[in-house]
Amino acid sequence: MFDPKDILYEDNHLLIVNKTAGQLVQNDTSGDLSLEDELKKFIKSRDTKPGAVFLGVIHRIDRPVSGIVVFAKTSKALARMCEKVKNREIKKIYWAITESKPTSPYGELVHYIERNPQKNRSYAYDTPRKSAKEGRLFYRYLCSGTHYHLLEINLITGRHHQIRCQLSKIGLPIKGDLKYGASRSNPNGSISLHARAIDFIHPVTKKLIHIIAPVPENDHLWSFFESCQANQ
Repeated sequence: MFDPKDILYEDNHLLIVNKTAGQLVQNDTSGDLSLEDELKKFIKSRDTKPGAVFLGVIHRIDRPVSGIVVFAKTSKALARMCEKVKNREIKKIYWAITESKPTSPYGELVHYIERNPQKNRSYAYDTPRKSAKEGRLFYRYLCSGTHYHLLEINLITGRHHQIRCQLSKIGLPIKGDLKYGASRSNPNGSISLHARAIDFIHPVTKKLIHIIAPVPENDHLWSFFESCQANQ
């Protein structure tokens, strides 16, 4: 599923890719080919590397989600980027197409998120629980179409299925996300959540990196919302 045109940024230390919805970032029990494996094969062939290719995953996004994924090409970059993740020094912006319009044009969501590994699902609660972790994000309403609405999400914490379960909790299920309350699935099995932008200080050069990922191709609704937002 990887195409070289999906590379958004690359240097000696980092590789940033616009992931296609439906592809795994890393291998799991399904045995399906992951983006990590595809990238390693691509780099090995392109650069005619004789040995194994080093590629470290900085963060993951869910399989049905599209958008930005960052990889480290050196162990030094991996260690420094993981430290940035731990210290919340990486700003991640998502776009979400929701079935309902928020009652407020912007707001902060704070819930206590508990993961159920057996169901591969998370639950958001208003009050603390022993096994739950705080999940926090900011949302901003951007624009609407006939039936759906576009939100911008500034993700502060990185809990399992966080955006999906928090938006569902306040009555804003993401289009196509049956697991969290959407009325119907998307034809391609995706959900309408896209890792749109990322900002951080480069771990080696110390320069500001700002990356924006184009929305999924050949998706008329995503194209409508991208043009809608560009015209505002």
